[in-house]
Amino acid sequence: MVHYTKSLLVLTLIMLSNSRAAHHHHDHNRCLSAALSHAEQHCTEAGVRLTPIRRAVLELIWQSHRPLGAYAVVEQLPSILGRPIRPPSVYRAIDFLLEMGLIHRLPSYNAFIGCPFPGSEHSDVFMVCRCCGSAAEVSAETLNKSLEDTASRAGFQLETQNIELSGLCASCQQEDSSS
Repeated sequence: MVHYTKSLLVLTLIMLSNSRAAHHHHDHNRCLSAALSHAEQHCTEAGVRLTPIRRAVLELIWQSHRPLGAYAVVEQLPSILGRPIRPPSVYRAIDFLLEMGLIHRLPSYNAFIGCPFPGSEHSDVFMVCRCCGSAAEVSAETLNKSLEDTASRAGFQLETQNIELSGLCASCQQEDSSS
C-alpha cells in the first residue's frame, strides 16, 4: 500500500520528466534551490540530517545537469566548504544521498546525478546527451508497469533498474542541424 503526502502527490503528477530543465536554458539557481529545498524536506520527513558535507556534495552534483564522478566531487568540494574534506567523508555522503534517493548513480559513467523526484517510486531512466553530456531523468508509470510485467513473466523478481538512453538533446539537435 502506498501513502502519498500532498506534496508527493503533486510531485507524482508532474514527474514525467526533468528533461526541459536539463536540456534547455533555464534559471539554474532556481532549479538548484528547489532541489536543495526538496532534499531538506525529504530528510526532515525521514528523520535524518542533511549535514553541511552532505548538502555540499548534493549541491555539487546538482551544479549542472551533467553526471559528476566521485573524484570530481572530492576535488571540487573544498571550493564550496572552504576547507579540504577527506575522501572517505565524501564517499559516506554519496552513500547517504544514494540511500535517501536524492541522487542516482549512472553506471556507464561511474558518476552521479541529482534526483528530481526524491521520496517517490519511479523508474531510473536517464536521457544522456552524447554531445553536451547533459542528463535528464524521466519516469512514466506505463514504463514501470511494463518492466514489472516483463520481469514477472520471466519469473524474475525486479529489485532495481537503471536504464540509460544516449542521444542528442534538443539544444544539440538545433546546433547540429544549423552547422
